[in-house]
Amino acid sequence: MTYSGAVKVGGPADVHELADLMISKVAVGPMNNNAYLLRCRATGEQLLIDAAAEADTLLGLIGDDGIASVVTTHQHGDHWGALAAVVDTTGARTHAGALDAEGIPVGTDVLVQDGDTIKVGRVELTARHLVGHTPGSIALVYDDPHGHPHVFTGDCLFPGGVGNTHGDPQAFTQLLDDVQHKLFERLPDEAWVYPGHGNDTTIGAERPHLAEWRERGW
Repeated sequence: MTYSGAVKVGGPADVHELADLMISKVAVGPMNNNAYLLRCRATGEQLLIDAAAEADTLLGLIGDDGIASVVTTHQHGDHWGALAAVVDTTGARTHAGALDAEGIPVGTDVLVQDGDTIKVGRVELTARHLVGHTPGSIALVYDDPHGHPHVFTGDCLFPGGVGNTHGDPQAFTQLLDDVQHKLFERLPDEAWVYPGHGNDTTIGAERPHLAEWRERGW
């Protein structure tokens, strides 16, 4: 079946099958968060992005193979609600942006900086530090050697705009600048965007609206 990225809380995961990587997307409550399970096809090693909520749902998705790592995209509580339970069960190594780690009440094993590489089996993800939604938010970019890039943006980029900056014009400008320079200027239109909530999009679908977002201020 064709991957759409449209998932609902309580519904099944949607699986995006790439040549070297399988990406399973699931929605969990109560705030309709997306969690992503990445599986290296060559080694079977798995990594979870955002243990947001519903530990049982996430552990069921992970299955008996467990996970080697879990990455928390940022410090907001709706993105780590199930982190303690998932780590306790799997023994996974934890990663988070260096400037957000103190706001996550589960110890961070790896403090992630801009440009750092995080591996899942033979697959490499590149971290991009994006400031504005939180001080230490990170996006993860997989530059698929067999196709277009894939980017997991947490709450920094969605269909229709950047993440919430709570009416702070300085934070908004910083976030839009970072998203523009580190994502839009480095990624092709075909790059697939997996956000922290809601449906997926592409860099190409959002690129024409950057000036509009900057003018409206959110």
